[in-house]
Amino acid sequence: MIHGFDDHPLMNAPHPDRARQFDAGHRGGGWIARVRASIFHRLLDRIDAGLLSGAIEAWLPDGSHRILGGRAPGPVAEVELRRWRALVRLARHGSSGWYQAWADGDWDSPDPVPLFDLFMRNATSLKSVARASGPWRILKRLGHALNGNSRAGSRRNIAFHYDLGNDFYAAWLDETMTYSSALFQEPISRSEELAFAQLNKIRALLDRLELAPDQHLLEIGCGWGTLADIAADEYGVTVTALTLSAAQAEQARALNQANIAAGRVSIDLRDYRDVEGRFDAVASVEMVEAVGLEHWRSYLSSIHRSLKPGGRAALQFISIQEEIFERYATSADFIQTHIFPGGMLLSEARFRAIAEAVGFEWHGRRGFGLHYAETLKRWRERFDEAVAAGRIEGDSAAPFNRLWRYYLMYCEGGFRGGGIDVAQVTLIKR
Repeated sequence: MIHGFDDHPLMNAPHPDRARQFDAGHRGGGWIARVRASIFHRLLDRIDAGLLSGAIEAWLPDGSHRILGGRAPGPVAEVELRRWRALVRLARHGSSGWYQAWADGDWDSPDPVPLFDLFMRNATSLKSVARASGPWRILKRLGHALNGNSRAGSRRNIAFHYDLGNDFYAAWLDETMTYSSALFQEPISRSEELAFAQLNKIRALLDRLELAPDQHLLEIGCGWGTLADIAADEYGVTVTALTLSAAQAEQARALNQANIAAGRVSIDLRDYRDVEGRFDAVASVEMVEAVGLEHWRSYLSSIHRSLKPGGRAALQFISIQEEIFERYATSADFIQTHIFPGGMLLSEARFRAIAEAVGFEWHGRRGFGLHYAETLKRWRERFDEAVAAGRIEGDSAAPFNRLWRYYLMYCEGGFRGGGIDVAQVTLIKR
């Protein structure tokens, strides 16, 4: 649970020296242990100085207890640092090292989401604390570059993430098999079903296109086929839907079987760069994050080329704060290293500039980042239930399951911290 800062008991703790709160455990041990602990406390000083809002209550390997931050309202994270090695991994390898430290038991928390929230909420003031440094930064960036999104690279990257199996995703996604942010009614309520909010998101995106019956819609990145099914059934359009995932294509064809037989939907294993023909409209939901910075212009140019004059494209995308984009783009974070090779969140300002340069007008941007946080929370709950029920192979301690649970918590914290956002926008071809 994310605590309200003003209500947390640490707010009543004295702070004669915010940077250091040692107990008797710190004074024990040999001089080598004390010197080593002092070095790590200096790194904690850096984290403390960068936490302008919220706080971390930490229990440390030397037996000391520290409160980092505590200057302004925000979430409070509780962390048990079991080995100093966790800080070494954080300093060297950034967020991917911090994950490896968690996986190896170097640190733990009753709820890591507030910690990820804090690191994102304070990303600008923390600067490079949670980014890989030195030669490790260069090596990670080179490794990420090897996962570039050429045609062959895109197929490999998509297969790595999406071809884990339809049964795996079906175990914890809702019945719409929609793997992108839902759009809830506001205020967000736990009583609203996730599937209802996912359908609301799809219809909100399709409504942006002002579709008329018998028009032809191109969908780039069709997932498991729900948007194509709704577009054909409810909007009366013909849909050409693209994916690079063989597993997704199989499921999407099964869902759209009747519309495929009627000639209203086709599910094609095809790269967006190889699209032929002209369409009345284009829809693309959280696919651009798999494109990569160096291919943004190619992606937008392909959409522009595929549209008839005056045609509309509706996109849903995930962006990261401009202030931290450069540091993010020149390293490789936990997700790029362990979950989605070749992935890259948007700099919205840069992406919009390219869109306008290739001939689009940018309209009606709507951000709803907290809706993604809620979506991720629901997915994690469903994931835990699926593991407990045996619908996902292995128990909750299995490395693969722990990785994915960490991924869902990591992303939820990022959206709650406000450093990443999800948005829909309409592009109109000039």
